[in-house]
Amino acid sequence: MNEPRRGLGRRLLRLLLWVLGGWVTVTAALVLALRWIDPPTTAFMLEARLQENRFRLRHEWVDYRGISRHAPLAVIAAEDQLFPQHWGFDFKSIDDSIRDSRSGKRLRGASTLTQQVAKNLFLWGGQSFVRKGFEAYFTVLIETLWPKQRIIEVYLNVAEFGRGVYGVGAASRHYFRKSAARLTPAESALLAAVLPSPRRMRVDAPSAYVRIRQDWILWQMRGLGGTRYLMAYERN
Repeated sequence: MNEPRRGLGRRLLRLLLWVLGGWVTVTAALVLALRWIDPPTTAFMLEARLQENRFRLRHEWVDYRGISRHAPLAVIAAEDQLFPQHWGFDFKSIDDSIRDSRSGKRLRGASTLTQQVAKNLFLWGGQSFVRKGFEAYFTVLIETLWPKQRIIEVYLNVAEFGRGVYGVGAASRHYFRKSAARLTPAESALLAAVLPSPRRMRVDAPSAYVRIRQDWILWQMRGLGGTRYLMAYERN
C-alpha cells in the first residue's frame, strides 16, 4: 500500500515542479519583454473599467526622454527616496511601518516605486498575504530584468493621478493643458502630492493638505540636489 502512495506522491511532486517551472518561465519572459515593449494597459486600468460605469480612461504613453526631469524627481522625493540605491524593497521603511502599527498608529504604506509598478501592472487592489507575495515575486523580477530608468518610466506612465487619469502624459494634458516635457517643478510636485490617494486628493482642486504636501515635496526635491540626483540611475 505504501509503495503506490509514494509513487503517487512523486508524480504529484514532479507535476508541481513542472507547473512552478512553467509559471516562472512565462512570467519572467513577460517581464523581460516589457523591458522594451510599452504596456498598453495595466491590471488596475482593467479593474477600473470593470468596476465603474461610464468609465472614461485617459492614458497617453510618453517615453522617458519626453518627460520633464522634474516629474521623476518629484515622485522619487514623494514616494521612494532610496529608489536609486535599493533592490526593490525599502526594509527600513517596512520596519518603521511595522513598529508604528504595533504602537497603535495607523499602518502606513512602505511600498517602493518598483513594488507599485509590479502591483499596477500585474495584480489587483486590496490587501492580502497572497497578493503581497505575488507583488514581492514580480518586484524581484522587475529589479533583476529592468534598469532603474525603465522602472521609473513605466511608473510615470501607469500611475493614477485622478479618476480615470493614468500616466504623467494624460495628467499633464488634462490638468495643465501642456505636454509632460513642459512640466514645472511645482506642477510635478502637485501631481506627486496626490499619488497616495488619487481618487480622494485632487490635482484640479487641491486641498490645504495637498498644498502642504506639494510644498514638502518641492523642499525634498531641492534637498536631494535637484535633477542632478537622477544621474544616480539614468543611463548615458
